[in-house]
Amino acid sequence: MTPHKPHRVLITGAAGSVGGQLRAELQGVYPILRLSDRIDIEPRPGVEEFVKADVTDPAGLERACAGVDGLVHLGGIPIERQWEDIRAVNIDGVHNLFEAARRQGVRRVVFASSHHVIGFYPRSRRIGVEVVPRPDTRYGVSKAFGEALGAFYADKFGLGVLSIRIGNVAPRPVDHRRLSNWISPTDFAQLVRIGLEHPDLGYEVVYGVSGNTRGWWDNEAAFRLGYRPRSNAEDHAADVLADHPVDPSGPIAKRYMGGEFAALDYAGDYTSSGGLTQEPE
Repeated sequence: MTPHKPHRVLITGAAGSVGGQLRAELQGVYPILRLSDRIDIEPRPGVEEFVKADVTDPAGLERACAGVDGLVHLGGIPIERQWEDIRAVNIDGVHNLFEAARRQGVRRVVFASSHHVIGFYPRSRRIGVEVVPRPDTRYGVSKAFGEALGAFYADKFGLGVLSIRIGNVAPRPVDHRRLSNWISPTDFAQLVRIGLEHPDLGYEVVYGVSGNTRGWWDNEAAFRLGYRPRSNAEDHAADVLADHPVDPSGPIAKRYMGGEFAALDYAGDYTSSGGLTQEPE
């Protein structure tokens, strides 16, 4: 089948770090990139346009989605916050986004999920996308909700939706943990393009990670869709370990995939030497 090639692609949260990296990778790929954020962005004339919108404003999202046939949702709170903030932006806001996409006839949505959806799995266990979510934070809970909402809009209303459980998007890995969960901007853009263009996409979840030798995740779901990562964090390992010969993370952060997110507010028992006596079932 012929790949679906959108004409106008909307990137929400385009003012953020990941948004900026994705803009650079998608230059010239699609005729028009529409950028949206709650703060102003200067678009490149002729190839980018800007619509100011906040995910808490349904009418603003309707304007942002008008005339769009592909959407990459990067907007939202990217860290742990109090429940009221997470709910308003990452839960109600994501519902606003999917509803605007449905009403405006957007055909494809790429949802920036997070590995914090499964942050309480131990690093000693290799997992695929079929495992039960084990969020490590309120933030992780909100991303699990977003994945479920994406499945609902795909199955109920026919949107093509790809949820990417992002590790860490950056030019290079910078510490021990990111040697396992890093994804290069080039590889991230490849996954985004699969979500926007794959001809048979209904609803899928994949891990947003490069082909890292030390990786924790089985990314067969992405490979099945044609993902072929070009980067490997191991190429940067010597520099990372020279800068950080010892991992300074605490015992909880070292044990779980969510790292420091898992350690936040952790109430399980562990000894002063770092040996756990209890962990989530």
